[in-house]
Amino acid sequence: MKRILSLYIIREITSLFMLSIAVFTLILLLGRLIKLTDLVISRGVPLSDISWMIIYLMPSFLVFTIPMAFLLAVLLAFGRLSADNEITVLKAGGISLVQLIPPVLLCGLLATLLTLAASTFGVPWGNSAFKRLSFEVLKQNAAVTIREKIFWDDIPGIVLYTEHYDEQRHVLKGVIIHDGRDQMRPMTIFAADGKVGSNPNRNDISLVLNNGSIHAAGKGDEYRLINFGEYVMTVGGPGKGAVIGRTEPDLEIGELLQQIGNPATTPATRLKMQAELHSRFAFPFASMVFAILAIPLGLQNRRSGKSTGFATSIAILLAYYLMLSLLRTLAERGSIPPALALWFPNIVFLSVGWLLLRMASLERSIKFTDIGVLLPMRRSGN
Repeated sequence: MKRILSLYIIREITSLFMLSIAVFTLILLLGRLIKLTDLVISRGVPLSDISWMIIYLMPSFLVFTIPMAFLLAVLLAFGRLSADNEITVLKAGGISLVQLIPPVLLCGLLATLLTLAASTFGVPWGNSAFKRLSFEVLKQNAAVTIREKIFWDDIPGIVLYTEHYDEQRHVLKGVIIHDGRDQMRPMTIFAADGKVGSNPNRNDISLVLNNGSIHAAGKGDEYRLINFGEYVMTVGGPGKGAVIGRTEPDLEIGELLQQIGNPATTPATRLKMQAELHSRFAFPFASMVFAILAIPLGLQNRRSGKSTGFATSIAILLAYYLMLSLLRTLAERGSIPPALALWFPNIVFLSVGWLLLRMASLERSIKFTDIGVLLPMRRSGN
C-alpha cells in the first residue's frame, strides 16, 4: 500500500514538474530569443550557431527553473489531492501526513541533484562556451555589421562612429571611437581612416587606424594627448583558459577555490568569489526546502484551485530570491560572512516549512490576516 501510494505521489509530482519546467524555461528563454532572432535576421548568423547558443544558455536557466518548477509541482499536486478529498480518504485509512513526505523528499533530492549538476558544472561550461561562440560570431560579422553614420556598439565598452564605410574593402573614413573598457582611463580616438580585420589564429578583432589622435583622461584633471600615424587597436576575446573577461559565474569550482586562496586576489574580489562558491551549493538545496514548505501550503488550496497554487509559488519565489539577493549583496560588501548570507534563506524557509508542516499534521489550518501575519486556527467544519 505504501509503495503504491509513493509511486502515485511521485507520478503526480513528476508530470506537473515536467510541464512547469518547460513553461518556466520558455519564459526565461523568450527574453534571449528576441536578441538571438535579430542575429539571424539582421546579421545572417546560421541557425546552427543560434541552436548552440540556446544549448549553452540552458544550464543557467535550469538553475532557476528546476526549484521553481518543483515548488509549483508540489503545490499543485497536494492542492489537487486535497481538493479531491484524497487526503481525507488517506487519513481515514490510517495514512498520516508524515507518511506522505518521503516520496516528496525523494523527488526533492532528485531536483536538488539536477540543480547541483547544472550549478557546479553546467553553468561554467555553458557561460564560457556561449561567450566563445558569441565572440566568434562577432568576429565573422563585425565587418559587415558596421554602418556609416550610425553608432556601432557590438563590442562591450566600445562605441564606433564612421562618416563613410566601404563594405567591400572594410575601410573606414572619418573615424571616432570611444573606448570605455577601462573606466579609470577612458579614451576617445579620432582617425582619418582605418580598416577592420581579425586574426584567424587569435580570439581578437583589430582596428588599424591611420593619421589620428588619442585623447585619454585619468585621475583628477589628468589628460593625455597622443598623435599617431598608425595605431592598431586590438579587442581581446574570451579565449580558452583565459581568465580575463570572465566573471565569477564563468569559473569552475576549482578556479573559484584557486582565486580565493590566491594572495594576490583583492579582498573585494575574494568576497565575490566566496559568495559565488557558496551560491553554487546553497541555491540547489532550495528544492529540498521547497519540498517541506510546499506540502502544507498545497493542502490549503483545496477550494482555491490552480490559480492560487501558482500565485503562492510566485510569492514564495519572490520572497526567497529577494532575500537571497539582498544577503548576497551584503556578503559581497563584507557586512555578512558569505557562508551565512547564502545559506540563511534556506534556514529561514526550512524553519517556516517545518512549522507549517507541524501545524498541518496537528489538523490546524493557516490564514493570512490583513497585515500578512500567519495565525493558526482550528479547523471548523473542514
